[in-house]
Amino acid sequence: MSVLWILCPIIAIGAIIDSIAGGGGLITLTAYVAVGLPPQIALGNNKFASTSGTTIACIRYIRGNQVDWKVGTLAVVMSMAGSFLGSNLAALYADRYLQYLLVFLVPAIAVFMMIKPNFGQAKMRNAKVALILSGISGLVIGTYDGFFGPGTGMFLTLIFTSVIGLDLLKSCGTAKVVNLASNIAALATFIIRGNINYAIAIPCALSSIIGGYIGSGLALKGGAKVVKPVMLFVLFLLLLKVVFGMLGIG
Repeated sequence: MSVLWILCPIIAIGAIIDSIAGGGGLITLTAYVAVGLPPQIALGNNKFASTSGTTIACIRYIRGNQVDWKVGTLAVVMSMAGSFLGSNLAALYADRYLQYLLVFLVPAIAVFMMIKPNFGQAKMRNAKVALILSGISGLVIGTYDGFFGPGTGMFLTLIFTSVIGLDLLKSCGTAKVVNLASNIAALATFIIRGNINYAIAIPCALSSIIGGYIGSGLALKGGAKVVKPVMLFVLFLLLLKVVFGMLGIG
């Protein structure tokens, strides 16, 4: 299928970015829509492929001992609750309110990352405090994911670093575990509803696996020197998406 020659390289690139800093869906979902897939099929295919790539990235982070299970496990539970809350809020309130907030918040986060010289260095809080903060963070980001969504993995990484005090690489690994849990739950829904075109999804999943393997390897090898620039790039993509959405473009 000719469309795969376009999609597969883009999906692989998106998976590389996603496995390093999160936010690869900003690229991959746009690609599925751009080649003409209906919105629900695009979402289903994107989740099918991204779950595959995230699984491989998770395995590599786990083998590299870059997952904080105490923080990650509680965040998984709370993010699921938050996602349910966020999806219900989305039915009541227009996401435009959040778009306006992100227009100001995203540049502020980027500036914070650039001017803070010790960003990404571990300053782990007291264990009990860290657990409480991980639960709150999971709930907040899960709500964001259910309400709006783009850049969820990147925001998880950012919060695990800045709020809880994990180093940047361990934040990435822990965020991947949380992301994988939510991806699997969402994927099950898309499969049950028949919203996946497997002729496209399976080759794209293979591309995502390759990208996830490459990206997690780059992160494990390069650490903050690799992760921080990619996070800034994802913030830039998110800002573009929000602005274009407000202008009714795309």
